[in-house]
Amino acid sequence: MAFTRLDAEVTHIPPKPTVIGLYGLPGSGKSFLLEQIKTELGEKQFVYYEGSTVLSSLVSGGLDAFKRLDNQQKNLIRESAIHQIAQECSTTGRVGLVAGHFSFWDLTDDENGDGGQPQSIWTGGDAESYTHIFYLEIPADVVLQRRQNDSVRERPAMSMEHLDRWQQFEIKQLRDVCPQHGICFSTIPPFKIPEVSALLRDIEEQCNLSRAKYQLDTNICGLPGKSSDTVLVFDGDRTLISEDTGALFVKLMLDDGLVSEDPLKAIFTSLGYSYAAFRQTALVYDALPEQTFNDYCQQVAASVSIHPEIVTMLRQAEARGVAAIVMTCGLRVIWEHILKKAGLSDTVKVIGGGRSEDGFVITGEVKGALVSQLRDVHHKYVCAFGDSILDLPMLKEADRAIVVVGDKMKRSSSMDDALLRAINEGLHACQVLLPPTAPPRLDTIRLPLVDITFAHFIPSITSPMVLSAENAAKLLMTPMRNADISGPALRKAHSEVGWHLAITLLSERIGLEEYPIPHVQGNQTVGYRFCNEKKTLIVALMRGGEPLALGISEAMPLAMFMHAKDSDDVQKQHIEGRRTIILVDSVVNTGSTLVAFIRRIRELNETARIVVVAGVVQAKALSRTKLAQFLTADRNVDQVVALRKSDNKFTGRGTTDTGNRLFNTTQLD
Repeated sequence: MAFTRLDAEVTHIPPKPTVIGLYGLPGSGKSFLLEQIKTELGEKQFVYYEGSTVLSSLVSGGLDAFKRLDNQQKNLIRESAIHQIAQECSTTGRVGLVAGHFSFWDLTDDENGDGGQPQSIWTGGDAESYTHIFYLEIPADVVLQRRQNDSVRERPAMSMEHLDRWQQFEIKQLRDVCPQHGICFSTIPPFKIPEVSALLRDIEEQCNLSRAKYQLDTNICGLPGKSSDTVLVFDGDRTLISEDTGALFVKLMLDDGLVSEDPLKAIFTSLGYSYAAFRQTALVYDALPEQTFNDYCQQVAASVSIHPEIVTMLRQAEARGVAAIVMTCGLRVIWEHILKKAGLSDTVKVIGGGRSEDGFVITGEVKGALVSQLRDVHHKYVCAFGDSILDLPMLKEADRAIVVVGDKMKRSSSMDDALLRAINEGLHACQVLLPPTAPPRLDTIRLPLVDITFAHFIPSITSPMVLSAENAAKLLMTPMRNADISGPALRKAHSEVGWHLAITLLSERIGLEEYPIPHVQGNQTVGYRFCNEKKTLIVALMRGGEPLALGISEAMPLAMFMHAKDSDDVQKQHIEGRRTIILVDSVVNTGSTLVAFIRRIRELNETARIVVVAGVVQAKALSRTKLAQFLTADRNVDQVVALRKSDNKFTGRGTTDTGNRLFNTTQLD
């Protein structure tokens, strides 16, 4: 089967909670900054800890009793404290911010009078629990002044020189220890302190993505019996259905007088489609009573239906073992109800959040990252469906991209310009009209139409390339790859491959027809040849494709044969009356040459069946390319028939170029 890939073993471990240490010398302003951040960022997504307060809570008698413990007992309490913090962060799904210490330095214990060294209090629990350390690198003179002015805490006297040595000691130690345990370490100079809140927001977004990826990994493991390497990924609103479930949900809130105006519209108008906007939207849903929220979700789900064309396609995909996932920026609960109503909940999984308790939200960027995860980590061939700007990141990352186009009055008005920019930047996509009466987006040249209900569609994304049997391919490819073989011997090897591909694979794709032949015993009997063999055209793409094409011609003696150096060589008289056209090349790298020929053929004949035959096809030629677009959109462009697929991006030159080796012209390049 095409696109057979070795599945990487994915270990499904819940994402490590994000715990950030806010470190610095005593007097550097950690506690003040902690309170400032708490005021600015709030407590929905973050939880704040004073390390000394947590320690005090774990010892009978508080901090004074803790100080009287020996070092071994203190370390045990410190480990218990950080493990408790990590557990709370994991349970609540919030990011922990801890004001703590890396070391202490008691100059009164110094016997030599030179100050000695600070004593690290870093524990194994710290190494296990922290994900980030922010160190406040405040100049020693500023720290000294703050310590002297501190009327709340009694701090021992220390010179500016000792403070500077202490700070350099901590920074050096943390720079060494953090990378060993996968902890991100950053020093924060005074002028960067106002940016700490922004840094934390970035970390929160990374944490959000980590949780979304974990949800994806879990769902992929929960897809038993899916034999195909292809995964269908859908946006929800205005893709699977014509409506916007978010707007329907808000209408219920307005009708019941829970809000006086659309809160989602206000959020997205002010914040755009940012991570902050989706987090703010989650807070709107969080404010609703649980019963009200669940009732609204059920009412919205009951009022919509998945496009029948998509349901038909999903049934065909299920029959071929193809998995399907909905990635929604909306409410996961609504989409689970919708799929259940359509009888698809057992076969289609939902990746979505929408409320704080879900632990993450889906943005356009998250969709793109999740499709990349499917493709690069799970080694899936992804066909993505979307309708709006939010879907462009996942459409760009998918192997096949399909834009769902609805009624002009309902579809996204901002999508056309963004889609055009994406196409100009290299996006290759098709469009499906749902309902079929909807006018197309842009034009059908840049965004070809595809019929997802046609029997050709699912095969075009699950097996766009038909390969020779493995053992046969190994034997036949050996002389083709042997550097000692060139000229007539190599041409003969290519011709044998062409004949093999014709009788084993093309005969299955094109089919056979019966015709009468004289039997050796004198009577008539039945013979077989390719269907419409007399109306078949074999096009040898010069010059590398000629030997392969000649081998195919031997298996199809009635077929017309022509040489073509470029697409303009194909003329109307060559195409007229042809039922099947076979394009033959030795190596397909990007597929751009084939695209030019397919376009030329379609200018002259809109219905002829086109089959591509090659010795070697680079895997990327059938992913996110114009050739892939044609294979999806044109029902009469058949699968690519090849001896083997290559993941090697190497393009030959001189002695390594196939054409030069075939015709002994390596010295010319």
